[in-house]
Amino acid sequence: MDPILERYQALEDKVASYTPNLDTKRLYEAFTYADTEHHGQLRKSGEPYIIHPLAVADIVADLGLDVDSVIAALLHDCIEDTGATHEEIAKKFGTSVADLVEGVTKLTRVQYVSKEEEQMENLRKMLMAMAHDIRVILIKICDRLHNMRTMEYQSPKKQREKSLETMEIYAPLAHRLGMQKLKWELEDLSLRYLDPVGYKEIEDEMAKRSAAHEEFLASIQLRIQQRMEQEGIRCKVYGRVKHTYSIYRKMFTQNKTLDEIFDLYAFRVIVDDIPECYNVLGCIHDMFKPVLGRFKDYIGTPKPNMYQSLHTTVIGREGIPFEVQIRTWEMHQTAEYGIAAHWKYKQGMANKKLGSEGDFEWVRKLLESQQDTDAEEFVRTLKVDMFSDEVFVFTPNGDVKSLPAGATPIDFAYNIHSAIGNSMVGARVNGRMVPYDTQLKNGDIVEVLTSKSAKGPSRDWLKIAKSNEARNKIRQWFKRERREENIATGRALFESELKHAKIPLSAITAEDVLPNILRKVRFGTLDELYASIGYGGTTAVKSVARIKDELLRLGRLKAEKAAAAARTTAESVIVPGSTAQVDPLQLKGSNKHSDSGIIVEGLGNCLVKFAKCCTPVPGDPVVGFITRGYGVSVHRADCPNADPDRRKPEEASRWVRVAWVSSPLPNYKTSLELSSKDRDGLTLDVAMALSAAKVKVTALSARSQPDGHAIVRIEVEVKDKDELAGVINKLNNIQGVYHVARVSGK
Repeated sequence: MDPILERYQALEDKVASYTPNLDTKRLYEAFTYADTEHHGQLRKSGEPYIIHPLAVADIVADLGLDVDSVIAALLHDCIEDTGATHEEIAKKFGTSVADLVEGVTKLTRVQYVSKEEEQMENLRKMLMAMAHDIRVILIKICDRLHNMRTMEYQSPKKQREKSLETMEIYAPLAHRLGMQKLKWELEDLSLRYLDPVGYKEIEDEMAKRSAAHEEFLASIQLRIQQRMEQEGIRCKVYGRVKHTYSIYRKMFTQNKTLDEIFDLYAFRVIVDDIPECYNVLGCIHDMFKPVLGRFKDYIGTPKPNMYQSLHTTVIGREGIPFEVQIRTWEMHQTAEYGIAAHWKYKQGMANKKLGSEGDFEWVRKLLESQQDTDAEEFVRTLKVDMFSDEVFVFTPNGDVKSLPAGATPIDFAYNIHSAIGNSMVGARVNGRMVPYDTQLKNGDIVEVLTSKSAKGPSRDWLKIAKSNEARNKIRQWFKRERREENIATGRALFESELKHAKIPLSAITAEDVLPNILRKVRFGTLDELYASIGYGGTTAVKSVARIKDELLRLGRLKAEKAAAAARTTAESVIVPGSTAQVDPLQLKGSNKHSDSGIIVEGLGNCLVKFAKCCTPVPGDPVVGFITRGYGVSVHRADCPNADPDRRKPEEASRWVRVAWVSSPLPNYKTSLELSSKDRDGLTLDVAMALSAAKVKVTALSARSQPDGHAIVRIEVEVKDKDELAGVINKLNNIQGVYHVARVSGK
């Protein structure tokens, strides 16, 4: 049988196993339609393109989704990559399938001002699709999973980009939807390309210890199984070693070696009903010593993504701690497949969209909270609202509220209603008055005190609130109630920042400049910009940084027009022993067409290399040194090795004047060192900033310091000093970063 037909038959059998009275003819028609539409198209691996839709449909079937979802998975690339239309698919397979296909179709590439804006727009579209029909995002995650499984056929640049996007967006989405099995695989596959060395080290070390791991797992599993049989409890016991990314994250955040990580093991005990979960818990605590403070009851208080289990950490006779998770079979399905598991337990889902259920109120809140939010702010805070750990607190009536870890009474108040937050005058936690910046803990009972005469929120609350939802509602209040005050406050902050950047206000209000400036900051008038700064929609620092970039660009354009006729050689040279600028036309006997991007006084087409001690780039004042057998080594003028006071007298004649040619090489390699507070996600934030700067990264490494700080070494390729300055500016804006400097190469 044809291998592709074999794959289809396996898919049909899988869907038939959980779908009574499956319409196999309709499913086969969808397969043949997709096969015909994609005929002649190949994947990067050289395989026929139909292999990808079949694989995605197979993952969708593993989740147990309905037949419409499986058919939509088979057709998910037809609208984008073939001549198929929504109308044609709707006519052949129904409107439901056509809507799913249109929702899953890869987002159209739009020209955005920044990478952050593009990412925000993509996220917004995904969230809107999710709110409309949750199956859209389930198919999308399956699509990304198969793409990550076949990522070895992509270029290194594409591997890094897609892996970073998967780690930042798709894996956390899978987590928020409760799909732990897919989340773990997405994280491990992403890590393979984001840090291949770290990934391989862990994989190799775990492979070496596999025999010891298997022995320990089998021993504990047998002991638990035997005890349950003695107690007459029907159950299934599983043991596993934590997945690679979980180990990697613990090693990175806690600066530990693999030998120092003890909680590598987790066991699951799956029983028939909830009372038996608590019986098993008692037996486990009788068999092993429980670790204080490590018991969590997610059955009594489920997570927002519907996850339920009892968690406890215990220590066996071997002295090795391990986690035990106790749950029912239905809870187990939900833990593995999240919202998708509901398709196996709910009836009549063909006529009811999961996305309309109260479980997904968080999707609508996210959509509301992204209004009037700067792109970078939205992407950053989205990770807090949607992807962070949760804290569960109670209202005085006993209702459970889920908030981001680190949330305060302000977040709690605005989570209930914006009117409650706006009229808040105090808060009690567990019956005691507390300050507004108190961090709430699991199980706290929170009461908000309100007053009709309250004057509204304080601007300081924007710094205290943890959730984007709360901050957005506070901004909305200031935007609505205090426009004149916002303009005055914003103007003061803006002019102060301009003064700090040494930019006169008159430089941006000139008639030929202001329209470009307003376009850059995306406001219609300066008053609108001031108002936004005033209520917190954007910041003065960010606005002035963008304006500075635009002024530099406009200045360069003006200078280039003025010098277009005269510019035939370099922009600057350095007199040996001096840092003064010299007219490049004074260079005699220079090679005006150097392949290196550098011209050297008095020498023809000689070998030129850039010194690794200072890695110069176009725009840097430079000086040359004639080496023995390796041509001319080009240094930055401020390089310690080029310091006139440190030069040897006998080598004076070997220092020569050099200059950049008018059309240098496309890219120059240079190295940066970033110093920051050590924190989780720093490396990913650095990678995102570099991606937003659109520069090629040739090396990136990070190491934690004993004093709680971290050093990140980066090697990039840039076209000139201005582009490098833009990269450094983006890196300096990362949370926790306090210094970025150019350093010597390796």
